[in-house]
Amino acid sequence: MKNIRIIPAIHKENKMLKVAAYCRVSTSGPEQLRSLEIQIKTYTKMIRSHTDWIYAGVFYDVESGLRRNSRTGLGKMLRKAAKGKIDYIITKSISRVSRDTLEVLEIIRFLRERGINLHFENEKLDSIDADKEFEITLRGMLAQDECRNTSENIQWGFQRKFEKGDIFTKYKNFMGYTCVDGEIVIVPEQAEVVRKMFDLYLQGLSFGQIKTYLESQGIKTVTGKDIWDTKTIQKMLKNEKYKGDTMLQKTFTEDFMTGKKSKNIGQRNRYYVQDSHPAIVSAEVFDKVQEEMAKRSRFVSKEDGTVVSSTSKYNGKYLLGNLLECGDCGVSYRRRTERGKVVWRCATRIEKGKAECPDSPTLDEGWIHDVMGEVVYRNGIYDEDIIRKEVDKVRIFDTFILIFRTDGSQEKRLFQND
Repeated sequence: MKNIRIIPAIHKENKMLKVAAYCRVSTSGPEQLRSLEIQIKTYTKMIRSHTDWIYAGVFYDVESGLRRNSRTGLGKMLRKAAKGKIDYIITKSISRVSRDTLEVLEIIRFLRERGINLHFENEKLDSIDADKEFEITLRGMLAQDECRNTSENIQWGFQRKFEKGDIFTKYKNFMGYTCVDGEIVIVPEQAEVVRKMFDLYLQGLSFGQIKTYLESQGIKTVTGKDIWDTKTIQKMLKNEKYKGDTMLQKTFTEDFMTGKKSKNIGQRNRYYVQDSHPAIVSAEVFDKVQEEMAKRSRFVSKEDGTVVSSTSKYNGKYLLGNLLECGDCGVSYRRRTERGKVVWRCATRIEKGKAECPDSPTLDEGWIHDVMGEVVYRNGIYDEDIIRKEVDKVRIFDTFILIFRTDGSQEKRLFQND
């Protein structure tokens, strides 16, 4: 016969609960921040008023409820809970924790596995109760759908503004401009820096050389930094706002859940607004800089530091930019103005220094015009229409040039270096 012995259950004494709270607001507007301050004070007072509760902290975030990786307060609370330093968590509602349904489920299951209850005040639900998971999921889905509707309404509003040509006037850290009473106005001192950057680029300086110049002159960035970034300089020189125009919807949000933004290269409508605000540089100067950028893009720097010609052919303002090629390194020549004189020089030498291409000569533009006119047109007249049809390329060596004709023939001309 079986002998059965009953082992009585051990009843734990009521222990002190380590209690925390979580708060979140979506933006840093004055009203939202006041609401956050009230929530923090309320939960702190609530937890400390219970004699059987131990205050474990009030954690908070000022961030969207869709992207957990940017909510440092939530992450800090969950890590503390994983270490056994929290037994019970209070929050206002499911949407305060997250507007992503799957994320809500991950969080409550993470806590439940550790015996930690997450109490939602508005819904009067406790996550520790597995039977309540379906209701929490349903309410989470409603919160997510509400967020979707809000996002779509915001996007709709933006589209209507774009169609009317309404531009955004609350720019932050925009070199050359500031906003006063809803209007974009020029900051004179910063505008001079912007004009100088455009001027230096047209003089032939690279982004790196402009960076060196600005830093050597002690000119700070718009955020007050001493060090400039070449990518920032490039973006500034390409920004149409400096000539008084605005391109709207350059980027768009692909998915409201992830908040991922993509460059708009035709997936959405774009809206170009001319004369939307005061210009810092003239349209002529701005367009010349864009042409110069396109011309310089004919060569690229490889990872090993060498410079090579790209396969694309630039059809811009200067025909010679399509034709002149360094016989030493193979890179195209670039037009420059030096001491009032227009010359053409190897792009490698400009970008990397003379040591990188020591045998490349500098060509006087007048001289190359005379030679091309003599060789191609025979009467000394430089006619670009004829040269474009007759000449394939001009390769430049240390003491001579080779003119390659479209019919396959070549002609050599000697010259003296400057």
